[in-house]
Amino acid sequence: MNLMYRSTRDSNNKVTASQAVLQGLSSDGGLFVPETIPVLTKSFEELSKMDYRELAFEVMKLFLTDYTEEELKDCINKAYDDKFDTPEIAPLKQIGQAYYLELFHGATIAFKDMALSILPHLLTKAAKKNNVQEEIVILTATSGDTGKAALAGFADVEGTKIIVFYPKDGVSSVQEKQMVTQKGDNTNVIGIRGNFDDAQTGVKMMFNNTELAERLKKAGYLFSSANSINIGRLVPQIVYYVHSYASLYRKKQVTQGDKINFVVPTGNFGNILAAYYAKNIGVPINKLICASNENKVLFDFFETGRYDKNRDFILTESPSMDILVSSNLERLIYHIADNDSEKTEQLMKALSSNGVYEITDSMKAKLKGFIGGWASEENTREAIHQVYQENNYVIDTHTAVAASVYHGYVKETGDTTKTVIVSTASPYKFANSVLSALHTGEVPADDYEQAILLKKVSNTEIPNAVEEIRTAPVLHSKVCNICEMQINVEDILKII
Repeated sequence: MNLMYRSTRDSNNKVTASQAVLQGLSSDGGLFVPETIPVLTKSFEELSKMDYRELAFEVMKLFLTDYTEEELKDCINKAYDDKFDTPEIAPLKQIGQAYYLELFHGATIAFKDMALSILPHLLTKAAKKNNVQEEIVILTATSGDTGKAALAGFADVEGTKIIVFYPKDGVSSVQEKQMVTQKGDNTNVIGIRGNFDDAQTGVKMMFNNTELAERLKKAGYLFSSANSINIGRLVPQIVYYVHSYASLYRKKQVTQGDKINFVVPTGNFGNILAAYYAKNIGVPINKLICASNENKVLFDFFETGRYDKNRDFILTESPSMDILVSSNLERLIYHIADNDSEKTEQLMKALSSNGVYEITDSMKAKLKGFIGGWASEENTREAIHQVYQENNYVIDTHTAVAASVYHGYVKETGDTTKTVIVSTASPYKFANSVLSALHTGEVPADDYEQAILLKKVSNTEIPNAVEEIRTAPVLHSKVCNICEMQINVEDILKII
């Protein structure tokens, strides 16, 4: 029996896994969720003896049931290969009292590689499986990391084009350079005069525009998404939570059934939602600690049950988390509403029209496995400095938000449960901010000189991703207003 996927806004809207991967966003504006949540079929004794690829298959086969074993293994083997700079793919390192799950060893030195290395392969197989004749257009908004990882994954993939929108003044220098220097005849990068939420809203509007969809079809195109709204992004992320527990089990740090905590730096809610699914398929998780920066809309939600995006948007040194509309939270809302699509749609309409919604007490009671926390810019810098001083280990600004929240949580609660901090990016991606926090003296203005100094301080090698952009020419220089996003897409695709 195939596991089917339902829309969060219409439970009668059902598709297979491959169809959900193809569509990205449901036609009614909802997100696809599994009709039932499967459970692991192997013990952690068995899982602990597997490498990352073998474990990925054991997890992903539970969710992507209409892919054959051969198809799924082919996707996994192509994704998790030597583009990662360590055979472990996602090393787990004990640093002080916590464990850091390093998810930045892929081609673009951020955790988005973990899913966006495999999504193009899942998508092209899904197209063949469903007899899709149209060319697939990946339309994506990014707060910094998704864009480059998606561009790298889809560059020159036959039968696809990719268009990425990013906030022109809302990403780090390295993040921007990685995107605007991207090669590939099918790649397009556009900066917008606005923030990530503006970019994400503009992309969603195009997905939901039926008139545009008809013109796309006539021109031989089909929209799909590389954002974490796509179930093909979310399922591969579940893998590394299972992998973390299996690693602790192999190292005899836990025995089967011992619960652990995860601290996840969170913006669009996809990464921590994957941890929630991991918990539901059988990973023994006690608390999921949702770490926010000064854009603490999620912290306020977990504290009060009220989601309110009507607030100032703050540009921080952890830009991938500068988000006020966390799209993937809709999936969690659907689950805690007892899979009630009408209730979910009602709340999402309230968010769209008024910028705010409030969940019921019974829904809030189902969030007891989550803890919200947030870190100021000062807290974040202090965490980078503290972790380095105490452990000679350098973390990036996003991971530092999680580290700060973790330290505060332990101080407040005394909880000594073994904890994994999800490390989402290499410090080299945000070298300027990291070096400033480490108090290394004057920070060079040049990006590459910053990398050289960080290499000296951290005693780690400069990643290829940074070396590559050093002299790479700018290939994408277009910038547009928010209202011009669709016009630019139509121009790229030559749609009239």
